[in-house]
Amino acid sequence: MSGATFSAVVLAAGLSARMEGRHKLLLPVRGEPAVRRVVRALVAAQPQEVVVVTGFNSRAVFEALDGLDVRFQSNPRYREGQMTSVASGVCALQAPCDAVMICLADQVLLETADYRELIEAYASMSYGSILVPMFEGARGNPVVFASSYCPEVVGGRLNPGCRKLIAEHSGEVFLHEAAHDRFCVDMDTPADYLSVIARVEGEVASDARIQNP
Repeated sequence: MSGATFSAVVLAAGLSARMEGRHKLLLPVRGEPAVRRVVRALVAAQPQEVVVVTGFNSRAVFEALDGLDVRFQSNPRYREGQMTSVASGVCALQAPCDAVMICLADQVLLETADYRELIEAYASMSYGSILVPMFEGARGNPVVFASSYCPEVVGGRLNPGCRKLIAEHSGEVFLHEAAHDRFCVDMDTPADYLSVIARVEGEVASDARIQNP
């Protein structure tokens, strides 16, 4: 499949339950809310459309993404777990596409090139219809799956975020071995956030040294 088209669902409905009272998607990363940094990089990868699923603190998430080319889908069942948000977002997709990418709104280390890497890997994979990024044995995100699976995902018969996905669909799942760990890094705890900020600041400092030796 050359030049696969894709649409993206961003899961931004969660409670940030492990962030000790702070809403992780609104935490600042290089001067902008974490969720805006994530979605901005994704939009630049030129998907057919981006649907952002909201739930907890939805007004603040909506405002944080003001001006970006996305659509919002409210998930009133967000407290019941991530799969309800996946189903809600996939159900809201409208544009024809070859594949759907399920993105986490707290993976702030991912760059536009990383999203493109995944869709290009999907387009050229030698078998399967579901792509899962891996790094040194660790399963990552986003997961990409053929749009033909959308009815199964909406109906709850296929969960692309399930830890058992690889085992239960081994013939359909292609494991994309990445050269970096960014697909495996998210922000669930205050320690995660501090670690991510340190990496972002370190990369910025490194870029500055390269440009101004």
